[in-house]
Amino acid sequence: MDRNTPVLADPAPINNSGLGIHSSLLPYPPPWAGFPRNLNLSIPRRKTGVVDDLRSGWIDAMKSSSPPPQKLAYDASFPSESADPDAAYSTWMLKYPSALKSFEQITHFAKGKRIALFLDYDGTLSPIVDDPDRACMSDDMRDAVRKVASCFPTAIISGRSRDKVFEFVGLTELYYAGSHGMDITSPSPKCIANIHHACLKAAEKQDNEDTVFQPASEFFPMIEKVYASLVECTNGINGANVENNKFCISVHYRNVDEKDWATVAQRVFDILKEYPRLRLTHGRKVLEVRPVIDWNKGKAVEFLLESLGLSNREDVLPIYIGDDRTDEDAFKVLRDLKTGYGILVSSAPKETHAYYSLKDPSEVMEFLKALFIIQVRWL
Repeated sequence: MDRNTPVLADPAPINNSGLGIHSSLLPYPPPWAGFPRNLNLSIPRRKTGVVDDLRSGWIDAMKSSSPPPQKLAYDASFPSESADPDAAYSTWMLKYPSALKSFEQITHFAKGKRIALFLDYDGTLSPIVDDPDRACMSDDMRDAVRKVASCFPTAIISGRSRDKVFEFVGLTELYYAGSHGMDITSPSPKCIANIHHACLKAAEKQDNEDTVFQPASEFFPMIEKVYASLVECTNGINGANVENNKFCISVHYRNVDEKDWATVAQRVFDILKEYPRLRLTHGRKVLEVRPVIDWNKGKAVEFLLESLGLSNREDVLPIYIGDDRTDEDAFKVLRDLKTGYGILVSSAPKETHAYYSLKDPSEVMEFLKALFIIQVRWL
């Protein structure tokens, strides 16, 4: 592939994805036995990537999206009459109430519906840490996720590579969507399904490509080249860490001195100017290099709901829990559907498309445990 080609290829077909659902495992009569061949889910073209220079406010954006630890309790971008962190957070929670304190209201609406659960990983199931390779979830959290997955179809949708997330989580009964939803796989064929868990019919081999949906597969060689270039160009910047997430790249600057942030950004920009089919976004102390296709975590949620036969149903309640700006695409999808809830994990007030909030991963675990308990009572 010519790296300077400015036009996207045709949308990747999904009718050969192989993510078929075994009819005996569905709680509803399925309209199809295998993966739907007429699934109306396209991947629209986007404009080619535009790499801004530093004068366009990228450094300010990096700072505003990456508050230092001592300022995590207050986000100056959220309007408030008080500069007091506690007062600002309390005011914010009037608009985005705690999912724990609102649990009775949530479960009242959920009763008689089928819950589909979607989870981010970093900052949601594990704490944000200085070394991204050490973002391990606790055994208690793993147990909580395992239990809800025995009751509801449960997916982890992360910006990390799918393999890396699976390495951290280690549960075969989940759906995994890595690279911001650009690398989706079904649960292991060894997972045990019951009436509460729609398990995808997987191929006999775990690594069979037919068990995976990868709408950005054509970008893989390009991502590999850019990853090598970014590793080389940031090698001399103390604390910089470049992570290959298969279909996207994360340039972490959490451990870089703030005076060197501009250098990190400029070197990333200089590389991407040669690749108009890639775009740059930013998260919590990380720059993200992604393909220029109209695909994100929200699209991944739509894809999974559709493939499970759970979309456009009044008797289904999707819940998405995440902490990052990339999760906003999923929150917006659920808000637009008017049938699901987004839950933002944040200790700071910020604008969001979510309905509810949780303060940190410990509250996420408490929420998951409560979901499992209430489901058991309903049986």
